Amino acid sequence: MAEEAVAPVNEQSRYSRLRESLGLERNVAAASAAVFLLSMGEELWKKFIPKYLESLGAGTATIGVFGTLKDFFDAIYQYPGGWLADRFGRRRAFLVFVSLASVGYVIYLLSPSWEFVFLGLAFVMGWASMASPAIFAVIGDALPKNRRAMGFTFQSLIKRFPMAIAPIIGGAIIARQGIQRGVRTGLVITLALAGITVIFVMAINIPVINSERLRIRDVWRTFHDALKRLLISDIIIRMCEGLPDVLIILYVTNVIGLEVAKYGVLVAMQLLTSIVVYLPAAKLADRIGRKPFVVATFVCFALFPIAIVLSSSFGSLVVAFIIGGLREIGEPSRKAMIVDFAAPHLRARTVGLYYLIRSLSISPAAAVGGLLWRLTPELPFLAAGVVGLVGAFVFALTVEERHAS
Repeated sequence: MAEEAVAPVNEQSRYSRLRESLGLERNVAAASAAVFLLSMGEELWKKFIPKYLESLGAGTATIGVFGTLKDFFDAIYQYPGGWLADRFGRRRAFLVFVSLASVGYVIYLLSPSWEFVFLGLAFVMGWASMASPAIFAVIGDALPKNRRAMGFTFQSLIKRFPMAIAPIIGGAIIARQGIQRGVRTGLVITLALAGITVIFVMAINIPVINSERLRIRDVWRTFHDALKRLLISDIIIRMCEGLPDVLIILYVTNVIGLEVAKYGVLVAMQLLTSIVVYLPAAKLADRIGRKPFVVATFVCFALFPIAIVLSSSFGSLVVAFIIGGLREIGEPSRKAMIVDFAAPHLRARTVGLYYLIRSLSISPAAAVGGLLWRLTPELPFLAAGVVGLVGAFVFALTVEERHAS
């Protein structure tokens, strides 16, 4: 009888240790489940939106403007999302974000022309951008400093599993039904998953901290110098990402000549690479410090667009997209750095302001990429590689290891 009593205790102890090692606190688990569900839905069609716009009559320059508008919304929604999460609590904020995104999904679904997709984007980004500071804040609220990198690692894994699987499914649906009907099928599935997401959001229970009613400039004054330097290098790196981002699917399908379904496979391989490196990288970062992994991430951002331009077949594109997957090797460390520097009562607003500045700074990048494409399709990719290398050097030279760990 004693042995039978000990076994469940030991099993429970092992489960508790596993939860602790993964940063799997109850509120973090609920927020991660919400991220998982909406990511599973959105990734069915998200990577194919440039082709969807093209099928609705949009030209390459217009698609570039769409990417710029996406970055613009990503910028201006960050701080309001953080303000809502600090002011009214994480749970209420998440409910608002899911509701806004659902309106956008409906507009996408019913769009008769590309102009309506632009309108829908204003609502869809209510989840993709507004929710980001709240997710950061939940991890910061629920986990101590020495477990936050692992918490971000787990959250990133949960988000990227559907990002690896869903594009394959979405690509297969599109291959069978066509681009417009296939994307709309994915949107119907996303709306159903949004309804289930609400159930998990209701499980989040973090007390609202009585926060100061500060202006944006007052929040900026609380930024640590190292956080400001990280922000500068991050802006440069995201310019590197933004120049070719919405054009990648067009380059792969229109220039290299790959089928849309195979593009979905490439995206899945990119995400699987990220998943494989996340946990080992997080554990090594705890031992040797975060800075080398953030530097490696930034270097891979620079190499990814260059590798795409150098590709001429599916095999060489596989290598390029594996490099793209390695861009995530230091992302949990970078996110943990941001949260570590934020005061608890300003946590969501600090994250929101960080991403407001970053996204607003890079919002012209996609439009510039579209213009460079008109000169030659390779140009935005090569320009991105140069910009990315500059960003990696800036971070390596300006952010000290003692501030990165």
